[in-house]
Amino acid sequence: MSVPVIIDCDTGVDDALALLFAVRHPGLDLRAVTCVAGNTDVDGVVRNTLTVLEQAGAPDIPVARGAERPLIEPARSAPVHGVDGMGDLGLPVPGRRPVDVDAVTLLHREILASPRPVTLIPTAPLTNIALLLRTHPEVTRNIERIVFMGGAVATGNATPVAEFNVWHDPEAAAVLLTAGVPITMYGLDVFTQVVVPSADVHRLRASEEPGTRLAGELLAHRPAHPGEAPEAEEAGGLGDAGAVCAVVDPAGIGTQLLPVEVSLAPGPTRGQTVVDRRSRAGEAEHHEGAREQALVDVALNVDVERFVKLYLATVERG
Repeated sequence: MSVPVIIDCDTGVDDALALLFAVRHPGLDLRAVTCVAGNTDVDGVVRNTLTVLEQAGAPDIPVARGAERPLIEPARSAPVHGVDGMGDLGLPVPGRRPVDVDAVTLLHREILASPRPVTLIPTAPLTNIALLLRTHPEVTRNIERIVFMGGAVATGNATPVAEFNVWHDPEAAAVLLTAGVPITMYGLDVFTQVVVPSADVHRLRASEEPGTRLAGELLAHRPAHPGEAPEAEEAGGLGDAGAVCAVVDPAGIGTQLLPVEVSLAPGPTRGQTVVDRRSRAGEAEHHEGAREQALVDVALNVDVERFVKLYLATVERG
């Protein structure tokens, strides 16, 4: 049976790659897509999401507009995705329209209406998810797992220690960790590793099928070596799409159940996901007492070839 999933995104280039995979994999039942400010403003995210679904030939999946700014911070977009958030590829204006309810309402409705527990896949700042959990905590009874793209064990990208999605709304990420359901963190440690070779990117771009061709164009905009011009068609990183691959094929990542907390204090560590990999408690716990921290399945390694093959086989279904 297919796995019912809902994607919460800030479509962006790699969110678009994730959507293309989700609508084409037969093992996934994409019940809804909710949009939040992140890579670009929330109205741009809605537009981009509808465009991707249309280009992919997806069925009429409900799409809802969500939070236009974080819980506390102002919205801060990611310039790497271009002015329009989609690599400035000049994609057509979508004919589809979002539903007439907000993201939290759609999430609440679709989660509780699902005949099987839903897997949530946030690939964006976690504002919508935090608002959902605080407004409708009863949804957790029908959530199987939350697999989120965010955080980092080692190096950040928004700051030296903080990954963009968590940095954009640290308070929302902290709320997510208290959801009371199993959580998998697909962070930068694996995010940056899954790269589609240049020859495959070329083949996708040459396809006559619109969704497959779009996947190639998006990958070409995400060169594996930062600083290279997109026109160079370097091998392209899957980014957020790897988190959706991990839902289809969880054995493709190696995880460890570890205590995780989000740094909320102002300063250079704000937005850091502090992952405790120690084998025993240290002096701080000895003197100050242990703090209660969420236990999260943290992705520490990934089978790159396995996920690349899975992604290509799926998006080339047409």
